[in-house]
Amino acid sequence: MSVDGTWNVVIATPIGKQRVELTFVTQDGELRGIARGAAEEVPLTDLTLDGNRLTWSQSITKPLRLHLQFDVLVEGDEMTGKSTAGRLPSSKVSGRRSVPDR
Repeated sequence: MSVDGTWNVVIATPIGKQRVELTFVTQDGELRGIARGAAEEVPLTDLTLDGNRLTWSQSITKPLRLHLQFDVLVEGDEMTGKSTAGRLPSSKVSGRRSVPDR
């Protein structure tokens, strides 16, 4: 299974829906990714794809300084799951691949 491509993702946070574009690419057998939001672009870290379960971490500074952890299930060109940020309540995550690259 490949998650390579560009994904349009919505994170339903306590402060409102946050839209982000995720880009995943596999280079030399290693999965890498970048998140682009309205305010900043940040690398994804600790990327792991185990079957259809995808997990990663990212740190953001806007709208708040947070370290986020994501845990999603990928089915074809759709992803659903959650993100957590420390002690804050988890947020629902949903996304759709806009540029399949398989």
